[in-house]
Amino acid sequence: MSITTSQQISKWYDLYRAIDVTFSKEIVKATGFSPRNVALKCVGEQWPCVIYSTSFSGAKIIISVKPPLIEKLKQAGNLVSLRFGFITDEKQELVTFFVNGKVNGFAPFNGQGVPASGDYQYVTIEYTQRPPDDLIEIIGKLLEASMNSTRRRDDRILLTPESMRRIGLASKNTMLFVQGVPRKCILRDLSFYGAKLIIVGIARFLLKKECILSIEMDDPREVYSLKGVIVRCEDVEGRKDLAAIAIHFSEADVPLSFKMHINGYFEQARESQTELVSMTTADGSVPVGSALPQPKPTLNLPGITPAGGSGTAAGGAAPAAAGTAAAAQAGTPAAPQTAGR
Repeated sequence: MSITTSQQISKWYDLYRAIDVTFSKEIVKATGFSPRNVALKCVGEQWPCVIYSTSFSGAKIIISVKPPLIEKLKQAGNLVSLRFGFITDEKQELVTFFVNGKVNGFAPFNGQGVPASGDYQYVTIEYTQRPPDDLIEIIGKLLEASMNSTRRRDDRILLTPESMRRIGLASKNTMLFVQGVPRKCILRDLSFYGAKLIIVGIARFLLKKECILSIEMDDPREVYSLKGVIVRCEDVEGRKDLAAIAIHFSEADVPLSFKMHINGYFEQARESQTELVSMTTADGSVPVGSALPQPKPTLNLPGITPAGGSGTAAGGAAPAAAGTAAAAQAGTPAAPQTAGR
């Protein structure tokens, strides 16, 4: 795993400060977010809550607002601390930390499972200082992977021992399922939305067929079953028994956690593109750019919106309610998911 520098953390903070990340089920999994270890702290006491979303400048939570909490907020001048919990990849250890902030807005929460008393509220918190580096690193890596999956969607990574280590790929030997029939194969390169591999047999009969590629990753150990279509095939020089095929994944089904693995290569090799090759699609080859400009944040990503773009402001309308795994695990009413998930 790479060691994140303070310079990179500052870069993430400056670049992504105005983006809200909603803790949908997929983002909970990709970040290792632990909803059970979330709490709002005020004047020495803690209350369980659901963190609906966070940016680097504030958060939106769902919490039961009862007289004892209201009294504590009055005593503290609305100053609070929000506790986050994440499970680290390396040792599966729990990392917790507090972020200081100030409550600056309430709005009714009318989601499923809310008691008739109506105590539950959306609470908007503005951070009073830069959040801890742990939060910036976790959310920064997620956002960078999301941005790069668009910006570098056509960059393919040639699989060498070094690039495999950076990605976290357990092995190049894997299985391809075509119409339910398993075929042994060897991965040659990977991208955010595609792969090239070597198989035994005549590949032209597989062209345009739907398939599922199994890819095993380390840190954390996980097997991805990526749906796709075989878009190109060619012979392997000097080997009539082998063929090379290119697969384009179903983009809507590629998990964020897989994108974060692929982005691990770019994270550790920002200045070097010696192992990149152009992404071959059904229509031809697209060359890799050697000096791509840093884009403005793309906002049409699952669970990622402009800060304040769909959240709860003081006196504003609350987002539409729908259940999430995070809320269920926290034992509190269901938080809303981002529209379009």
